[in-house]
Amino acid sequence: MHGLGNDFVVIDAVRQSINLNKEQIHNIADRHFGIGCDQLLLVERPTTPEADFRYRIFNADGSEVEQCGNGARCFARFVRDQGLTDKEALTVETANGTIYPRIEGNGEVTVNMGIPRFDPAALPFIAKQQQPRYALNVLDQEITIGAVSMGNPHAVYLVDDTESAAVASLGPAITHHPHFSNGVNSGFMQIVDRGHIRLRVHERGSGETLACGTGACAAVVVGRLWGALDDAVRVDLPGGQLLIRWQGEGQPVMMTGPATHVFEGTIEL
Repeated sequence: MHGLGNDFVVIDAVRQSINLNKEQIHNIADRHFGIGCDQLLLVERPTTPEADFRYRIFNADGSEVEQCGNGARCFARFVRDQGLTDKEALTVETANGTIYPRIEGNGEVTVNMGIPRFDPAALPFIAKQQQPRYALNVLDQEITIGAVSMGNPHAVYLVDDTESAAVASLGPAITHHPHFSNGVNSGFMQIVDRGHIRLRVHERGSGETLACGTGACAAVVVGRLWGALDDAVRVDLPGGQLLIRWQGEGQPVMMTGPATHVFEGTIEL
């Protein structure tokens, strides 16, 4: 499946027993010798009675991560299309809390991505105190970022033009900056106007992807925090468009966008 080109191998671990190791996940994600994907998603039975499913996310390098917005939309479509549920609104466990996807009448999926967290310890991020902007020394230059957790950590860097932004060099350098002890997803945001941004994201464990749902949420939240964006923003990513809505501090971020089924198959491990 894919969400705006951010592609996933989605595995039903409800009706079959699945126990993948890091090497197997890495091999599945390999675009030459495996199936190929940015992330692998496991659909599991919930561990609490309040939830409908448990949702686990693994990067292409085999590392498990906390959250993935495009994956959440694909997850919701997958469980409906596979007949695992007939619900339109779901309660889903993740490694970092609960999300609430809802399948819309047009087939798109809206996900309540939860309340963003700005405390540096939530990312985690080494900083003396919480601030809307942080100075970061990267590749011998000082840049200014916003930092927020959307269930996973994000650094947002404002650029004049996403097409010419130095994502290939600055992206990995920010992602692996020592102030982010668990790494960070690096977003490069261009503000077109108060209701429209362009965005490229370098993701931990996957590199630059065609779209990042939590990255889109993080960019809008940081832009709102800086007073530069309205509460509903169109986010143009290399793979397509998302609608992100955020009413402000203490409120959840709502993300709406497509989820596309590509093919089904089997693989021998």
